[in-house]
Parts: sequence; C-alpha cells; structure tokens
Amino acid sequence: MARGRSYKEIPVEELRWRLDPSTLPFETTEELEPTSDLIGQKRALEAFRFGVEMEKSGYNIFVTGMTGSEKNHAIERLLKQMIMKDRIPDDLCYVNNFGKIEAPQLIRLPAGTGGEFKSDSDALLEQLKVNVPMLFESEDYLNMKKDILEKYEEQGKKFFKEIGNKVKDEGFALVEMQIGPIKRPVVMPMIEDKPVHIDQIEAMVEAGNFPKEKFDKMKRKQAELTDQIDRVFLEMRDMDREVKKKLEEMDRYLFLKSVADPINALKAKYKIKTVTHFLDSMIEDMASNLDIFKQKQQYMPGIPIPQAVESDPFQPYQVNLFVDNSECKTPPIIIESYPTYRNLFGSIERIVDRTGVWRTDFSRIKAGSFIQANGGYLILNLMDAILEPGVWPSLKRALKTDRYELQSYDPFFLFTTTGLKPEPIEIDVKVIMVGDLRSYNILYHYDPDVPRIFKVRADFDPVMDRKDEAISQYSGFIRRKVEEEKLLPFHRTAVAAIVEHSVRLAGRKDKLSTHFHQITDLMLEADLLAKRENAETVRDAHVEAAIEARIYRSNMIEEKIQAMIDRGTLMIDTDGAVVGQVNGLSVYDLGDYAFGKPTRITATTSMGRAGIINIEREADLSGSTHNKGMLILGGYLREKYAQDKPLSVSASIAFEQSYSGVDGDSASSTEIYALLSSLAEVPIRQDLAVTGSVNQHGEIQPIGGVNWKVEGFFECCKAKGLTGKQGVLIPHRNTEDLQLKQDVIEAVKEKKFHLYPVETIDQGIEILTGMSAGNRDAKGAYPKGSINDLVNRKLESLAKGLAEFGKEAENKAAGKKRTARKKPEDKE
Repeated sequence: MARGRSYKEIPVEELRWRLDPSTLPFETTEELEPTSDLIGQKRALEAFRFGVEMEKSGYNIFVTGMTGSEKNHAIERLLKQMIMKDRIPDDLCYVNNFGKIEAPQLIRLPAGTGGEFKSDSDALLEQLKVNVPMLFESEDYLNMKKDILEKYEEQGKKFFKEIGNKVKDEGFALVEMQIGPIKRPVVMPMIEDKPVHIDQIEAMVEAGNFPKEKFDKMKRKQAELTDQIDRVFLEMRDMDREVKKKLEEMDRYLFLKSVADPINALKAKYKIKTVTHFLDSMIEDMASNLDIFKQKQQYMPGIPIPQAVESDPFQPYQVNLFVDNSECKTPPIIIESYPTYRNLFGSIERIVDRTGVWRTDFSRIKAGSFIQANGGYLILNLMDAILEPGVWPSLKRALKTDRYELQSYDPFFLFTTTGLKPEPIEIDVKVIMVGDLRSYNILYHYDPDVPRIFKVRADFDPVMDRKDEAISQYSGFIRRKVEEEKLLPFHRTAVAAIVEHSVRLAGRKDKLSTHFHQITDLMLEADLLAKRENAETVRDAHVEAAIEARIYRSNMIEEKIQAMIDRGTLMIDTDGAVVGQVNGLSVYDLGDYAFGKPTRITATTSMGRAGIINIEREADLSGSTHNKGMLILGGYLREKYAQDKPLSVSASIAFEQSYSGVDGDSASSTEIYALLSSLAEVPIRQDLAVTGSVNQHGEIQPIGGVNWKVEGFFECCKAKGLTGKQGVLIPHRNTEDLQLKQDVIEAVKEKKFHLYPVETIDQGIEILTGMSAGNRDAKGAYPKGSINDLVNRKLESLAKGLAEFGKEAENKAAGKKRTARKKPEDKE
C-alpha cells in the first residue's frame, strides 16, 4: 500500500487579513471629515443619476441591493445631492364646479400663491358677508324696494276697489272665508242687508220660503262675479311675479355692481384662466342665491349652538388648498413609509349629516404623498406597495398615464362611492422603488407594466473593493455616524477592528461590506461598552467585545447543538478512522446569526444496478441543488471508473441524524470521499472535516460560509480536546475568503489545528486516508494498492459478480423449463 504525499497547509498569515492601526493617518475619528454611507457604488450611483436627470415618462428608478432601516433616508440624501431642477411644483387647489357639482374644478397656481389665493378668497367672502347685507339694509335700497312695492299695492287696491263696487251694485257682498290654508274673498248675496251663503238660500227655496226664479238669477250673477274675481286674482299673481322679478333684478344689479371692484382686483392679481372662471362662476351663483346674505342667525343669547357642516351657505364658495408648496425651496422629496391607499393617493372624506346620510363635497378632498410629491420624488418600499390593497395597480396606472384621477377607496367600507369625480391631475413624479433583486426580476418578467414604468435599475453592490481609498472612506463614514449618533470618538484601533469585521461580512479578503446598517449597529454597541467603562474613546477591545456579546445573545441554538455533540446525542467523531464515514460541514442560518457544525455523512455500497441512492431525496429532505450535486457525483464515477466496464453498483449516501432537510452542493466532495472509502474499504480519518463542491472531472469548487464551517469544526474539536492532528479540508479557491477568529488562528499557529487547501478529489482522498490516490498509466491501469486501484478493482469485481449472478439466474430458469413435466396421455 503506497503512502500518500504530504500536502502543504494554509499559512497562518493567510487565515485572516489584518489592518495595522498604525497605517491609519489619524489618532481618533475626531480628526476626520465625515463621508457618505454610499461609498464604493460607482455603477449604482451612475444609474441613479441617469434616472434622476432623465425627465421622460417611464424612467422611474428601481433600487436593489440596499439594506438597513436607513436606506430610504440614504436615498433622500443622495437625491438632494443630485437634484438638477430648480423649478418648484405648482400649488393645487380644488374649488366648486358650479355647473357640475360632482366634478370639482382643479386650479394650478405658482408655488406659494395657492395659500395666498385661498386667503384672498376667504377675505372676499368675509367682506361680502358684511357688505352685501348692509347693501340690502341700506336706506336707498329700502326706498327703491318700497317704491316698487307701493306701485304694486296701489294697483292691487285699485283692482279690489273696482270689483268691490261692482259686487255691491249687483246686491252682493265680498266676505273673507278660510279655504284650506288661506283666506280669500267669497261673493255672497245680500238678504235684508246681510250677506247669506248661497247654500242657505237654496235651502230656503226648497222650503218654499224664497222664490226659485229669483234664486236662479242670483246664482248666475254670483258665478259671473266669482269668475271676475278669479281673473283679478290671476292678474294680481302675475303682478306679484313681475314685482318679484323686478326686485330680483334690482338685487342682482346692485350686488354685481357692489362686488365688481374686488372681483376684478383678484382677476387682475392672478391672471389665470381657471381662477377667472371660478370667480365668475362663484359671483354668478351668488347672484342667483342672494338670500344667503339676507338670512339671520337664530340663537339664544349666551348659548352657542353648533352648526352642521352643510348648514354653512358660504361653504361652496371656499377654496380647498389641496397641495401647498409654499415651503418648498427645491422639488419635494417624500418618503412614504406607510403607503396605504389613503396615505399614498389621498381620499375624499365623508361626513354624516343630521339626517344620517353620508355626504361629501370638494372641500373634503385630501391629498396623499403621491400628489404631494408631484414635480419631485417619491420613495417607496416595494413590499409595502404590493401588500397594501389597491395600491400597486393604482400606482402603475398613474405612472403609465402620467395623470391621476382621485378616487375614494376603503376596503373595509361596504359602499365606497362618493358621487364625486374631481378633475384629474397631470402628474410629474419620479418614483424611487426600493426592493430586492429577486422581486424585481419576478415583476420584470411577469408584470408587463414594470418594464414600461421602471426603466432604470440602480443595483447597489453588497461589497466594495478593499482599497486604501475605500478604507479612508470607511473611516469617514465612521466619523459621520459618531457625529450623527453622538457617540464617543473611535480610536484608530477600533476603526481597524471594524474594517476587519467588514471584510469578514463581505466574505472576501479583497472586499469590504457595504451593509452599513450592520456596521452602524456594531458602532452603537461598542460605544455602549466603552461608556460603561467611562472610556474617553472607543477602542478595538470594545469592538471585539461587542462582536462577542452579539454572538452570545444569538448563539443559544449553537450551544445546544454543541452540547448534544458533547454528550453523544449527535454522533460526531474527532479521532480515529472509519470506512465509508466522513465529517461533512453544514451552516445553520438563523437570520441574525449563522454558524457551522459538523455532520456525519456515510456511504454503503453493494452489488446491483440501482446506482447512487440519495437517501435524503428518497425521504423528501433534499433540495434541488443537493440533488444536482448527487447527479454530478454519478457523472464523476462513470467518467473515472466505468470506461472499460459497466458501473454495476448500488450505493446509498445519507446525512446521518439530519431531519430538517439538506440543500446545497458543498458536501458533494465529502459524499465522494465516503463512497470511495466504502468501495476501497479504506478508513477515513475522523479528525478531519471536509467541505467543497466538485465537478464531473473531480475538481474541487469553492463554496460559501467557509469561515463558519471551519470555526464550527474547530469548536467541536476544542470541546472534545485538541489532539494536534485535527483540521479541515477546504477548496483552495476559498483561501481568499478566510477571515477566521483569533482562537482558530492561534491553534493553527501552535500546530494544534490544520487547514488544507484542496484542488482535486485525488488530493483530498490522500489527505483523508494517508494513501496515494494513484494516476492511470499508459495502459489505463492504476498503481497497485492505490485508492483508485482499490476502487477500480472493487467495481470490476462487482460488475463480474453481477454478470455471473445473471448467468446463473438464466441457467436456472432454462433448466426449470427443460425439466417441466409433459401432460400424460390417455390410455385406451
């Protein structure tokens, strides 16, 4: 049996990148200038600037890759730096449309003049409330009215005098009688100088006390006189209408004359077509409803009586200042953190009047953040916009048409119609939607509107190159957070510790993390620890202590798993050697904390044609990526060992004591090692753990979470006792990803723990078994006694055995057929 070669280990200096604090050109962050948290994002910033500068429809911006609760405010700061437009959006007002009340009219005014117009309109109303009643109470007005009424009264008296004389001459009298709700004169005959009702005379005729001929003549004359009186009343009614019309025309003329000057002053001041139309319509409506100026408020002295909203007769003439941009110095930037339909698009409020009926009008139209951002920028979170009822389709519709029709929407109210349809608003809003790349891709492919309305994607990279300039910018960011959060100054040793932690978060030695919310949290926690010690500055010890404290708060699950390993509930060996058994490494991601732990992977082999059985898949515990890794494993075996024979083997591979599912292909090399060990019947070292993906040619591929995996096996070995032989095999391409904890580095430095960079399966199997893997010679044979030779011979033996077994089975079947009894013949 050939002994394997010795392989180099990863040098200690490559286990972690370190930043020498002495290379930082400052003592504390007090000496630095603050910098933005949007550093190392050249591509994203260029895309963002393009989206901001492009003012054409559809060029809204979809931001991906940004994390943390402060991302919206970071975008707000970025917008303030990039805004090129100096145009302030118009103020928006809704006013009553007197010709069509259900369709309130929109008035656009230059920024800052909307409030002024409302104030001028309110002042005009107050002026009219005082001046117009005074006009109708003036002596001149009352005299003019008196003249008109006196003429009417004289004419009426003349009519009644003439008819009265005629009635008297004919022997009749006019007597007022109550007829229904009114009194009116009735013609009655005079009998013995007394008026008598015609019905009484008729009764006298029937009793023979009055001549019938005289009664008939009297009755005809009464009908004639009554008809004449009715004609007089009709003439009086026409006169009344004429007088009323004259009074209305006089009132209208005097009113229009009195308001002409203030109305013309407003028209001259604003010179806007919609304002002129509104003022003309308002005055025309007032002129048709002058009674509102003549009504007296009835109340008891000292007792205020609340008035219903609908009782204000002047409410239809008020101005609803819908959007007020008087305070804006630049285009508005609005962050909508709670984008319900009402908050985003506004509402048409309703009230219940005294009769219990829901009512609304133009004055109850309220603007949402979408309209308030008109002419500027609106920052939204994608998931908030999608999950809120009605928001996503309404937002898309508005962005596609560049206009918004305000509607009332209440998913919890049975009847949502209000009867109002306000004039649509032409919009010019740049929407910045913040989401993740996966959601963007799904929407882009399955929602046809998204490519039309979000034509710019600004993808923020989660990492940045670790250059000297980047470290300087990182230091400036720390300075800015110290200032914003009122923290203690950070010593350069603390800055170095934070930058090193950032490298670990990034997952590569040549990268820094741009997840600045995590860096900010670490700074806050380190500052607290420093203040507990009454320190004047935050130093590296405080940063490291904050990291350890954060781990302690979150690693209860990790400790419980380690405890199960320590007492043997989870079976993991860290010494000895076993056939068909390898220590694989898994990562447990709890969301706020991730850690690695070893997992026992076993393989068994036998004669058969089942191939490789993935027990996890058979139990529905295997993910698609893990299944792919198992298929690659089969491809590797066929390519390497089945060129001159069929692969006649049944093998099963399992993650022992794994009940919650397995995914990923980082254990595919581990599974091959277990399978080769089982076929070669050569034991695998249990003091080593393995991680690494593999391709069909046996090349080890890099994986994720290498730091967690190494540290997880190290903790397991440390708990059981370090022997000086334990270690981990990792893909050689993951060497640049190492940013290990100090205790692991110290153990490696003292030769108590080892890290082996592996490039191929052959290299890995030699380290795990201590035997040579062996390479094929010109004839295609492996060196005798090598791992590959043992595996090849075993597979050849299994193939021949399966073939012999098949022949024996065929012979037995054929023999049974030849010796089968014939049916006995019948004898005569």
